[in-house]
Formats: sequence, structure tokens, C-alpha cells
Amino acid sequence: MIRFLILAVLVLTAGHTAAAQGSATVRVRALRPDSTPIHGALVRADTVRARTGASGEGRLSLVSGARQIVVTALGFAPDSVALDLRPGSDTMVTFVLRERETELTGVVVSATRSERRIEDDPVRVEALGAEEVVEKLLMTPGDITMMLNETSGLRVQVSSPSLGGASVRVQGLRGRYTQLLSDGLPLYGGQTGGLGLLQVPPMDLGGVEVIKGVASALYGGTALGGVVNLQSRRPTEGPIRDLLLNQTSLGGTDGVAFLGNMLGDWSYTLLAGAHSQAQKDRDGDDWTDLPGYSRGVIRPRLFWSSEDGGAAMLTAGTTFESRNGGTMPEGLAPDGSPYPERLRTRRFDAGGTYRGLVGGSGLLSLRGSFSTQDHRHVFGSVRERDEHRTWFGEAAFTAMRGRQTWVFGAAMLAESYDARDLDGFDFSFTTPGVFTQLTTDVGDRVSLTGSVRADWHSEYGAFASPRLSVLYRLTEPWTLRASVGSGFFAPTPFTEETEVVGLSAMRPLVGLGAERAVGGSLDVGGQVGSVELNATGFASVIRDPIGVRDALTAVPRVELVNLGLDTRTVGGELLARWHADPLRVTLTYTHVQSTEADPETGARRVSPLTPRHQAGLVASYESEGVMRAGLEFYYTGRQGLDDDPFRSQGKPFLYVGALVERAFGSARLFVNAENLLDVRQTKWDPLVRPSIGKGGRWTNDVWAPLDGFVMNAGVRWSLGRE
Repeated sequence: MIRFLILAVLVLTAGHTAAAQGSATVRVRALRPDSTPIHGALVRADTVRARTGASGEGRLSLVSGARQIVVTALGFAPDSVALDLRPGSDTMVTFVLRERETELTGVVVSATRSERRIEDDPVRVEALGAEEVVEKLLMTPGDITMMLNETSGLRVQVSSPSLGGASVRVQGLRGRYTQLLSDGLPLYGGQTGGLGLLQVPPMDLGGVEVIKGVASALYGGTALGGVVNLQSRRPTEGPIRDLLLNQTSLGGTDGVAFLGNMLGDWSYTLLAGAHSQAQKDRDGDDWTDLPGYSRGVIRPRLFWSSEDGGAAMLTAGTTFESRNGGTMPEGLAPDGSPYPERLRTRRFDAGGTYRGLVGGSGLLSLRGSFSTQDHRHVFGSVRERDEHRTWFGEAAFTAMRGRQTWVFGAAMLAESYDARDLDGFDFSFTTPGVFTQLTTDVGDRVSLTGSVRADWHSEYGAFASPRLSVLYRLTEPWTLRASVGSGFFAPTPFTEETEVVGLSAMRPLVGLGAERAVGGSLDVGGQVGSVELNATGFASVIRDPIGVRDALTAVPRVELVNLGLDTRTVGGELLARWHADPLRVTLTYTHVQSTEADPETGARRVSPLTPRHQAGLVASYESEGVMRAGLEFYYTGRQGLDDDPFRSQGKPFLYVGALVERAFGSARLFVNAENLLDVRQTKWDPLVRPSIGKGGRWTNDVWAPLDGFVMNAGVRWSLGRE
């Protein structure tokens, strides 16, 4: 596959080397305010581009006529000029770029390390802007599940029905393969899942970057399925004092405050939130359909930036939560006994990043973090206490040489787990790694990014993870991207299935090998009038996948094993956005076919909880500073089920939501209605099994909403400026 892509690049570039008649030459000089040349600045006009040399000069050969010349450089605000070029002319243009790192944060992709604008990066990155974050904030102020679940190609899968645990599945792959980052830091642990998504309020997010598919070459074994990078919200001018209060029709309450200000080169933000939910039984069977919880979150951030492009961030956060599920108070399980489920979480994390220019074209990046999570689980009469620690550090140097951008780096990830009440599950893993990446422009139309990473896992050995991505610029504004890569995932006791029953219902891990994967994607994107279009095809194969099967013991137990058959996934995505102020319409469609080995029989089957078809239609209206309104339709098709006594396939369903927000001075009132058709899985089948299943579990998998129709209303006060 990699050889095919390289050959395709050579063929595509071969036809674009001849000079066109009627051409004109533009010489561009990029200078600092003190007249020092800027080396490595990107100069472009449509699909033609060049890099400035040591003298700060770059040269473009363009077809005569009206042309827009754009200059961008790391650590500087971009600039542009419109020229009317005559045939045979030789024009010199000098740009004096202002040194201001903050100007680039909205246009430069950070998750790929290439320091390129999102449209120029060969690695496909899907970005959610601040506007989309705000819309989802009004729907679920306490967590980011709605924001991610309504992103094309992503699916938030409830993994623990009684306690509401969830994970993000990317393009059909299981949630344990997805790495959740905050400003590039694993603040929520090295292997994110369970309740992590439910404990991240979106109030202090400025955007989200999503890399879909195998990303081990960029982030190691924790990113086998993809990366979700949450970008922090930063003050740009004046004080920020935002307050949000929210109440739902099912007994949920949210109060969130966000403060921020700039103090010269320094700025700060502070998020403080209190969230609660009443424990609810929607179908009257004495079992929890909507877990009850109370949670407090505090996260300060401190930012620094200098005129020469340096930037740093420090953060520390803490989360305290108590969550209740299982049988309702005074309720009984089908065997006539109470089965309460409880989880107490205490989490603390701290981290920081630094970016500084070195010389005229180099960038030094440092990242580091530490997180600790203490849990106390209750599964019926069984208590499980644990501690999970994660340490992370990374140093990378980015060098620009003409049309090439090199990245060299080293990283260290260390994880430890201590099961206080159980034997056989403790682990302490250390994974050092080194990586390098080259991004280069091949001619005017093609850009390549090649990445390779080597990791040494203290338990499972050494792994090499390569990745190649190609960007081909078709007729403006159409682009074609292709990526192929491989990666690995080191087993731990934590899977979507074992989260339901706890470690006491498992056999200790014995004889497991790491999971390996190879995956690729091909997408084409562009614009027709005011409609943005993108189509993506993807495929992946996971070798030696981990499965959960019945241990066939007298006391119900499950065990983890490497399955004999590969997990194979293929599919595609379609995205269409139409934006004409004040209206915006987005259409999405995702098709996934995934098969895997049945852990019990070894035969190939359709992967459970993976809908073949998903589609969405979102329409919104916004009058700047006055009101916004939106209407959403999401269709989920049939999906295979695992060990469900009532059916082998879930029912297709349509999820409808509506939102209205109106400004009154500094206050904004909002009303949001979710699941207007009152779709509930328990309208078709009970959530509770008639008898215990594998590992002693009492519930079936969740394939449709459990909460049904719910409304929420609240108010936002914005007492400062952004």
C-alpha cells in the first residue's frame, strides 16, 4: 500500500513540471519588524507555494492575471496582498510580519506536530470550532458526550449501563483504542474510557481536533484507533466572566463558572463546575436507567506568550464524583436481592506545555503531565478499590528547511495500577519511545508527511509504527488525501465488557499478546458554491484482538484472550456543509461494516454495537448577539448485539432535538429539547436480564437511549469580553 501511494505521488507530480506560457514571476521577501529575514516562511498563491530561504526570499512562478499572495510563518501573524500580474513581469513584494504567536492558534493544526494550516496538512484533521462547542454546551453543560457523539465518524458507546460509563468509538473501532487528550496532554489517563468523557465540562473548550484511524506513529500505542484533542479556551482581550445555570426535566442540575483575563504576556482562566443528577428508573422495573451523581470540577490554567513566538501553558485540575446505579433504593434484582452499583472517583492532574522558537526556523516543544485517579466501586456486595497513575513527558524539535519540515522527538509514558482488594491485576508499565516526522512539498500540488515511531513497552516488547500521508491539490479548492499506517495496543484489564462486571468477576491476565493494527483512508474534499463537501473511505485490520469470553467456572467469571481471527472494518463517511448567514445546514452519513471473532465459538460474526448506517441533519439559524435556534435529526440503523436474550439486532431509531437561545443584554436564556420522539430501549426490551449473564452481569448492552425525552433550560451570563 505504501509503495502504491509513493508511485501515485510520482505519477501525479510528473505532469505539472512544465512552465506555462504567459507566466509571471513574483519574488516575495519576508522580514521581521527589525528587517531580519524570516527563513522558512510559506509563500502561496492558490495551489502554487514556496518557502523562503536564508535571505528571507521565496519565488513563485504564476499564470498572469489577478492573484492573491499569502505569507505565513510560525510565530508570526499571516499577511496577504492582491496583485494584477502581467505576462513576463517580475514583481518583488516585501512583507513585514508581526511576531504574535496567538494569531496562529486558530489556523495551525497542533495534533499533527507539523505546524501547518489545516488545509495544508497531509494528515486529515477534523476540527470543531468554538461555535460548535457552544451549541453542545447548551445541550449537555456537564460533559462532552453530545459534542463527540454528533461528530461524523464518532460514536459514544455506553459501556456501563447502570453507572453511565462511556467511550468514543472512531470509525467502528472499540473505544479503548481512542486517546483523549487535553492540549496534547493525557490528563485523563493513558488509556481513556469509562467515565472520563462524562467528567469533562465543555465550558472551557475553544475547539476540538480529531484524527481518525491508526495514529500510533503520532501518539504511541494509546492511539490505535484515533485521537481526540481538546483545545483549551483562551482569553484574547479583556476580562471574561461567564456563568451558566442549567436544569433538566429529569432532575439534572449544572452550575458552571468560567473566568479569564490577560495581564500583559500572561493570561489565565479558571473553570469551576458543580453537577448533579437524580437517580431515575424510567420504566418502573426497579433498575436504574439514568444514574444519579454529584460532581465537582475545578481547573485553572495559566498561559504565557512572548513577542518572539514563545508560548507556555500550565494547568492543574481536580474532580470529585459520587455515582449511583444498579437497583433503585429499596429495589430488587430478578433473583430477589438488592444489587446496588456505586462509584466514588477522586482525580487530580497537572501538566504543562512549552513552545519556543530556536534560531530562525526551529521550534522546541516540551509537554509533560501527571494524573492520579482513585476509585471505589461497589458491585452488589463486592467492593473494589483502586489507584491508577499516569506519567507522561515529551520533547520534540521542529526544523524547517525550505519546503521540508522535520520533527524529531522522544516521549515517555508510565502507567501503574493498584487493585487494593484483589490479587493478580496490578501492573506497572513504562513505555519510552522516539519518533521522527517529515512533511515536505513535492512540487506545487503535492505534500507528503511520513512518520515513524519506535516504542519499547516494558511488558510487551518493542514496536515500530510507521505512517504515510499524502495531500494532492486538485483544481482549487478540491484536495485529495490518502493515509496508511500501523500501530499497536498493549492489553490491560479494562474493556467495555469488564467495566460492567468489575475485576472481581475476571480471571487475572495470563498469556496475552499486544494487539496490532494496520489501517488506511482516502478522502476528497472541496467546495461547490457555498457548500463544503467531503467524502472518506477507510479500512482497518486488527490482528490478535482481545476478546472477553465466559471462563466456564462454577462462580460466574470472564477472561481476556487473544482471538484467532482478525477484526476487519471498512466503511465511508459523507459530509456536506452549507453556510449562508444566518443559516447553516450540515448533512452527515457514516457507513461501517465490521466483523470479528465470536469469543465463545471462534466463528466470524458482525461486530456488536456497530451500526451499519448512521446519518445526521443539523439546521441552525443565528442572529449575531441576538438569538440562535437549531433542529437536529440523527438516524441510527440496526446493530448486532452480543448475548442479548431478547434479540440479535437492535431496532433502528430516529433521534430529534431542538434548541433556542435568546439574548437579553448580558444574559442569554436557552431551552433545549432532546429526544423529542421519546425513543427508549426499554420501550422495546427490558434493560435487565431475566438471569445473570457472563461474569454475573445483570444488564444487556445499550444500543438505544435509556433516558427518553428530556428538556433542559437555563441562562448564560457573559459579563466580560472575548
